[in-house]
Amino acid sequence: MSARSKFGNLKSAVPVASTAAPQSGAGEGGKGPASRQGRKQIAGFFSPEMSLSLHMLARRQGRSLQALMTEAFDDVLRKYGESPVGE
Repeated sequence: MSARSKFGNLKSAVPVASTAAPQSGAGEGGKGPASRQGRKQIAGFFSPEMSLSLHMLARRQGRSLQALMTEAFDDVLRKYGESPVGE
């Protein structure tokens, strides 16, 4: 077997980046859409069952998953004596 990588020619196969404007949704400097400006992402890893349950609940309630998560986080803040922030 050769010591040369099987990916050795990959660089020459990749097209050169164009100077076209960024695709929609990518704001200046890759900051994302305007609806996310001034916001921070909170993420976690959950079981497939939890994910499915929350998505199904959101659909039944006609709400977004983010709206349900905001409600849940506000409930936790209240539980521990903090002021809810909800947005």
